[in-house]
Parts: sequence; C-alpha cells; structure tokens
Amino acid sequence: MRIDGKVVLITGASEGIGAACAAEFARSGAKLSLTARSEAGLARAGGSEALITPGDITDDGTRRRVVERTLDRFGTIDILINNAGIGLYAPTWLAPMDEVRRMYEVNFFALLGMIQLVAPHMRARRDGTIVNVGSIGGKMTLPWLTLYSSTKYAVGSLTEGLRMELRRDNVHAMLVCPGYVRTRFQQNVLRGGPPRDIERSRKFAITPEECALAIRRGVERRARTVMAPASGWFLIALYRLFPGQAQKRMAGMVDPA
Repeated sequence: MRIDGKVVLITGASEGIGAACAAEFARSGAKLSLTARSEAGLARAGGSEALITPGDITDDGTRRRVVERTLDRFGTIDILINNAGIGLYAPTWLAPMDEVRRMYEVNFFALLGMIQLVAPHMRARRDGTIVNVGSIGGKMTLPWLTLYSSTKYAVGSLTEGLRMELRRDNVHAMLVCPGYVRTRFQQNVLRGGPPRDIERSRKFAITPEECALAIRRGVERRARTVMAPASGWFLIALYRLFPGQAQKRMAGMVDPA
C-alpha cells in the first residue's frame, strides 16, 4: 500500500507511539485525523494540517464524533490505527476492579468500538487497513503486568479473527506488538510501577519513532503482525519452546507484593 494521500485516523495520538505515528505517516504524505484526551498534545503532534478531535476514546460519543468529523473533512478513512492504551501494575488478586474495568475499556472495548464504526465504511469501499496496537505482553504474559497482558491477548485474538472476517472485503487487519518503548507509559499507568529488574532494562528500549517506522512499513507491505523490535520474536520463541524455564525466570523478576 502507498501511504501518500491516504487518510489515517490515529487514537492516542497526543504522545508516545501515537504521536510518532502521526509524524511518520505525515512524512509519507498521509492526511491525518488525530484523537486523544489532550488537545494541546494533539496540536503538537498534528501541526496545522491535521484534523484533531480531543476527547475520551472510551466514550461512544467521542468515537462517533471522531469518525464523523474525519469523513466530513476527508470523505474516507483508509487506515485506522488503534493505538490508545493504558497499563496497570498490580497483582491480579489485589487490583481494584474499577481500575481493571477502566483498562479493558481503553485497551479493548474502545478499540472494538472504533472498528465497528470504521469497518462498515471500509467494507463498502472494499479497501482499508485496521492496525491494532497490542504488546509483546499479548504474546507472552508478563507477570508484573498480568491483567494488562490479558487485554493485549484479547486484542491479538480479535485482530486475527477480524483479518479472516474481512478478507473477502479486501480490508486488512494488522497487529503491532511493541516491546519496551521509551514513552511515558509507566508514568501514565492506573496504578503501580515496574519491578526493579524491568526498570533497569530500559536501556534496551526502542524509541517511539523506531516503533512508528516499523508500523508504517508493516502497513505498506500488509504485514499480519509487526514486532517492534523484531528481536522480540526470539523472546517469544524461547517462551514457547521452554515455557517452564521462561516462566520461572520471569516470576523471579517480580517484586514481592
């Protein structure tokens, strides 16, 4: 797929991976529609050319307003990047249920809501790409982020099913699995923080710009899954080949609750 001239709608676009995607796709000639809660962040990410719609993506009215404004301005949506997400560092048996529900609303139900609004338009045109940003934690459960990982497993399963459902309509679904990316994810979580061993691994993190580049290239080649960095596939292979040893190692990295 050529990006030049395409209309790209990005959620969670005010910072981090979303803002980096805005810059990356704009450089490739895309027309941008951006949404997030921070209007100032959206203005920084989109510049003067992007359509920005601030609001809470978990609100159905916000989602409908974003899609309607995008179609009113550009007449189409070629690429939807479901990037909005939030984390929760808390043991499964201690996590407050209201915070767990909030995380699922952001990470899964808002993403599904956007798909249900955009997919019919893409099906009618028989063209389009839906990009769902998951996590390496959606391929191998991270015990310091167990509940977060469960949301990303759900996103992965949804993306695979969506790809098969929409195949006849020439609408492609792509899953993105970032590893450790240098964003404000840890500062924006609902609760808690990473274990000390994980915090020390930050030196191996990639930048949001590197992740956005991988996403753009994945869209261009209609990839099924994009791992960013690609070395994450090696970790997943080890996890699947030696699950007992891998889980023992990761369990030892968890700080006592």
